[in-house]
Amino acid sequence: MKTSLEKLDGLKRALAVDLSIDIFRQKTDKILRGMASKVTVDGFRKGKVPLSIMRKQFGDRASSEAVNEIVNDTLVEALADAKATPASRPAITKIDSQDKDTFSYTVTFEVFPDVKVEDFSKLKVEQIEAKITQEDEEKTLEGLINQATEYKAVERKSKAGDQVTIDFKGMLNGEVFEGGIASDFKMVLGKGSMIAGFEDGLLDIAAGKSVTLNLTFPKEYHAPQLAGKDVVFEVEMKEVAAPQSPKLDDEFAKKFGEKDIDSLKKSMKVRMQVELDNRLANQNKDDLFGALLAANNFEVPQASIDDEAQSLKQEMEQRLQQQGMPAQGNMPAATFNPEAQRRVKLGLLVDQISSDHKFNASKEQIDIKLNEMAATYGEEAQQLLDYYKADPSRLAAIELMVVEQMVQDLILASAKVTIKKKTFEEITQQQS
Repeated sequence: MKTSLEKLDGLKRALAVDLSIDIFRQKTDKILRGMASKVTVDGFRKGKVPLSIMRKQFGDRASSEAVNEIVNDTLVEALADAKATPASRPAITKIDSQDKDTFSYTVTFEVFPDVKVEDFSKLKVEQIEAKITQEDEEKTLEGLINQATEYKAVERKSKAGDQVTIDFKGMLNGEVFEGGIASDFKMVLGKGSMIAGFEDGLLDIAAGKSVTLNLTFPKEYHAPQLAGKDVVFEVEMKEVAAPQSPKLDDEFAKKFGEKDIDSLKKSMKVRMQVELDNRLANQNKDDLFGALLAANNFEVPQASIDDEAQSLKQEMEQRLQQQGMPAQGNMPAATFNPEAQRRVKLGLLVDQISSDHKFNASKEQIDIKLNEMAATYGEEAQQLLDYYKADPSRLAAIELMVVEQMVQDLILASAKVTIKKKTFEEITQQQS
């Protein structure tokens, strides 16, 4: 075997592989002999067709199969010989089986870049700090009261805070758009769960009345065919229900799985702290890695970007389905390329840093991280732990989190860090 690696544009490479022509001929003949026992040729019994006749009738097909088998059999060795590690699936671009001495093929592929990480001391990083106040606790408790609030039908016009039951039909250019029809849809006025103007248009309306709303979807709306578009909603008010706030007592606490109101308040504080810690960790990680990305400029394989973009598209479609919204099946995966490129590039940086510093997550570190995650799941904590421990391969994601934290700690020890104070509400209300 003889190999030759050629550098093409960017991260693309071409690997030429030369083999003895006898390998190709023997492989082709073997395939033809195997075919002879299965095909029927006029004038010959099955399995008794001469090889010369088989070559004339099935030579092209056998040659094609021989090429694929030879490439599959030799490519790994050829890549190792050329010291090449593909970042994408190699594609056959050239075949030469006509030379009397040599059979050759060429494959092209992308390789991963040689990542050289910039000095951490040059990074300017902003990190956020926040604390939970008594006012935050009171607002959270108010949120629990709202969750437990029941609604009773009333015979009056609607006002903010009422729960209304409606039928609606949304139209774009006179035609109903996908996902624009709903029956017996319940919503609380003033919650801001619909696009701007929808809830305001349903104020001061009694059951049995209808209203037409001329609205505009936000420019950043998740469905591109509706983003920034003027639409018309025809709405029928079917019921107006007033809120019936619950008493703050032990019975109220039991609705949330706690034995009394004091236990509820204690568990609420714990959950608030866990949520704050997680939000801060995620936001600070994003800020830190954003600075790391900005300081390190290198090319990443397009194939890796394409794969990640496809995964992001599938994740979005799954989220939409879980929310009962139609999946945007016609959205091209390339729409997600900018975020996909960011993720691939960041992954390469983290891999390089962890490799340079020989970072490995210990079992103890993985268990600690897993228990931290479980703390946010309340009564379902054990279910989460059982899920990960049932299959060791699932722990790979937890291991990556631990290694990422080690990388963050390493960077923060050298970078120029600025601390910014924020409130609990600012952190928890910020869109993830």
